Amino acid sequence: MPLEPEIASLVNDFIGAGRPSSRSQTYEARRAGYVASTVLAGDIEQRVNVEDVVIDGISLRVMSPLNAAQILPAVIYFHGGCFVSGGFTTHDNQLRQLAFFSGCRVIAVQYRLAPEHAYPAAHDDAERAANLIREHAGRLGVDRRRIAFAGDSAGAHIALITALRLRDAGQWLPQQLVLIYPMIDATASSASHQRNGFDYVLTSDTLLSGFEAYYPDTDFMHPEVSPLWRDDFSGLPPVHIITAEYDPLCDEGEMLFTRLTEQGVSCTAQRYPGVIHGFFQLGGISQMARNAMRDIATRLSTL
Repeated sequence: MPLEPEIASLVNDFIGAGRPSSRSQTYEARRAGYVASTVLAGDIEQRVNVEDVVIDGISLRVMSPLNAAQILPAVIYFHGGCFVSGGFTTHDNQLRQLAFFSGCRVIAVQYRLAPEHAYPAAHDDAERAANLIREHAGRLGVDRRRIAFAGDSAGAHIALITALRLRDAGQWLPQQLVLIYPMIDATASSASHQRNGFDYVLTSDTLLSGFEAYYPDTDFMHPEVSPLWRDDFSGLPPVHIITAEYDPLCDEGEMLFTRLTEQGVSCTAQRYPGVIHGFFQLGGISQMARNAMRDIATRLSTL
């Protein structure tokens, strides 16, 4: 399918500018650019309450539908940004919408970013945050029996690893995982890196430079760097994977579906046509982004 017209305009502007590489930017510039892109997210959802909370040094943003029940199912959300950028500001509108449309309490986690904080800082923060949210479920208005993990890009990677760590600890598991174009193979070996890796704004170079910044001293085949190649997925809760047609990560997300299914995990996957990596945050210009939001919210509303 052709690119959505508004996304095609972004792509044409990127190509026209000479396909600028994120490697030529400072991390401060990358972060500022990500924040600036939030103008493409659409009108800010106002039908929610938003509260910032700090528990034992972990920063959380809690988004709840207006006039919600005191106790709700929860979605613990890990933001994208290639391990080097992103946070509450970049994901504010999407998570407001997710809370409103799903009826869940959405809790965003701010984890430490590279290169200031290398592996395993972000993963450790995420695991600790998940356990703290469950431990403080009463304070946060969370039904601890109905918790899901979700995330986009690097955040989807973190959601998956956090679930695997919790499974290995034998303590508890989320009820489901929603992985939005997960960033799960630092070897960039799938064909979609060649097919989609150069022209579609968020390039292979952008993604791989994030892996390099966060994992400067770790082998790229380590199971917490490239979890796509793991053979120990059994025991995970149901997983839903979202991919984008023009994303360098498209094939690896679909390969993950195959590998999870082969290892006995209940898994579904959906490829959204005509869109690029990061499209979930383009609801102001992308009908597919709006469709994906409703689809994800409907899935999570069954918690």
